[in-house]
Amino acid sequence: MNYELLLREHKLKVTPQRLGILTLMQNAGHLDVEELFVLIKKQFSSISLATLYKNINAMLENSLITEIKIPRHKSKYEIAKEPHIHLLCQKCNEFIDVSVNIDSLVDEVSMKSHYQLMDSSIVLCGVCEKCQAL
Repeated sequence: MNYELLLREHKLKVTPQRLGILTLMQNAGHLDVEELFVLIKKQFSSISLATLYKNINAMLENSLITEIKIPRHKSKYEIAKEPHIHLLCQKCNEFIDVSVNIDSLVDEVSMKSHYQLMDSSIVLCGVCEKCQAL
């Protein structure tokens, strides 16, 4: 993935820190701020938590990354992609993407609620296959 091009497409300045953040997000899939801070400090020892938040907020505002709010957990961040849902194992905390067509669900909710829906974030909680086998 060309992160420089991605940043430019989202009208953001290309900086080494932003390139590092995107690389870490791509490699991990989903990271909370604390996890991201520990990892980015290894590459940029002088980066502050305030600078990390500033970069995250800029990328959120420009729809380059998305925030996933997880019940009873810290929010995680990921590079924006096609609509999908997330699964959280309540035993091992595995957190994964599942690509499904959520258009019909969004349409049904919109019709029933009369909301004009613009965004969605779905997190389903359960027990993963590995934990079920224990």
